[in-house]
Amino acid sequence: MTPPAVHADPPSRASLAELLLLASVFVIAACGLVYELAAGALASYLLGDSVLQFSTIIGVYLFAMGLGSWLSRFVERQLIGVFLQVELLVGVVGGLMPAGLFIVHSLLPPGTGTSFRVLLYALVLLVGTLVGLEIPLVMRILKRHFSARYGLKDLVSQVLTFDYLGALLVALAFPLVLVPHLGLVRTGIAFGLLNVVVAVWALWLFRAELRALRAHVAAAVLSGVLLLAALLGAEQLTTWAEDRFYGEDIVFKQSSDYQRIVVTESRAGTRLFLNGNLQFHSRDEYRYHEALVQPAMAAHGAPRRVLVLGGGDGMAVREVLRHASVEQVTLVELDPLMTTLFRDNAKLAALNDRALASPKLRIVNTDAFGWLEQQTETFDVIVIDFPDPSNFSLGKLYTASFYELIDQHLSAGGYAVVQTTSPLIARRSFWTVVTTIESTGLRTTPYHAHVPSFGEWGFVIASRRPFRLPTAFPPGMRFITPTSLPPLLDFPPDMARVPAEVNRLSNQILVQTFEEEWGQAH
Repeated sequence: MTPPAVHADPPSRASLAELLLLASVFVIAACGLVYELAAGALASYLLGDSVLQFSTIIGVYLFAMGLGSWLSRFVERQLIGVFLQVELLVGVVGGLMPAGLFIVHSLLPPGTGTSFRVLLYALVLLVGTLVGLEIPLVMRILKRHFSARYGLKDLVSQVLTFDYLGALLVALAFPLVLVPHLGLVRTGIAFGLLNVVVAVWALWLFRAELRALRAHVAAAVLSGVLLLAALLGAEQLTTWAEDRFYGEDIVFKQSSDYQRIVVTESRAGTRLFLNGNLQFHSRDEYRYHEALVQPAMAAHGAPRRVLVLGGGDGMAVREVLRHASVEQVTLVELDPLMTTLFRDNAKLAALNDRALASPKLRIVNTDAFGWLEQQTETFDVIVIDFPDPSNFSLGKLYTASFYELIDQHLSAGGYAVVQTTSPLIARRSFWTVVTTIESTGLRTTPYHAHVPSFGEWGFVIASRRPFRLPTAFPPGMRFITPTSLPPLLDFPPDMARVPAEVNRLSNQILVQTFEEEWGQAH
């Protein structure tokens, strides 16, 4: 039996119902895209390689939406009732997905990345299928209740217009407003509540047609209460999950436009994590930063102008400023939150000896690749302290094109030095960087140092002239000395050179190699 048409009611009520249904398309599209973006962003934070994660998440999500659209053809009865159930399921499952994935990741033991991926893609498939059901159901509801006003052409045009407008709004708001101000967990929950709101107004509009009205009302109330409780407890939930994941007291946590920054503290010292990856431990960071900076600085003899790329924590700048000859240091760090935090936070500034407040320092918060392309000045020493090439955004900073820019900005007798991952765990990755630097015509001097928090770690000095071992270092060295440096240039058989390709912008072979080697290690 065909249900009574809403268009038979007074025009004002019919117009309101039509407007609310079209508005629901806008909200549905916005919520659906938020869940897709949240899954991709969370996967990038927790699993690395943002290009791979977003590509696979989007692919699975679009496939699932197509599956949902196909399944909608089998909905014959209780069209509005099914639509309500789908809305509530999307709101609860999609809204709680970021929080649930974050909690599960913190509970899983190391080495269980496959289990997390299975859960991630299962949830993406489920949410995508439910989202794929929504639009066809709305179109059929509009067609059924407003058949006098809509032909198929007009109906599809109206619905898709609101659908794409909602997607556009969220695509802009997600990186600029939602994630910076709400975070991934609260953003997901907030949009889950919007799905519940859509269900509630559909429930009110079509209350006369629904069977088991009380059951639908109870489900809507339960879903709303669940999501509201999650929204109110989101901060405590995130804190608990991060405390469990990091295993230490968190003294600072914030998501910038570029990364999740977490600083922890324990009796053993202070640790910095970016997107869940350890960047330094205060008990042994001196080994890493002395090894990174001092050989190139001391080999030059009297560097006056120094460029530091990355290293927003200021530790590399601290080592540079130990040399009395230095007149100016330029620090290029993409994330302004990093340089602000390690300059203004008293405890963290103490770790870098307040190097970021030095009058000799100029801080530039921008992309290093673009900055080098626009500059003409040269430097006696260039220190390159980027995170490992775990994704294509970082991988471009390890390409032949980037090292050609480095060559252009080196003074005639200058040295550049690059942190180059572990030659023990990521052996091919390490020698890929060496091969890539050599492809630009620069000489290379690879070396390695043991940093307990990281294990065996590698570095490469690049220059136009041969590297000469320094005979003196600034006072206060705790690790690097004229006698301790020479053995670091020797590579035992398990770290010895292996054939490697040049990492280019067009292939980014290093990212794939790095993921393979570190994936096997974990």
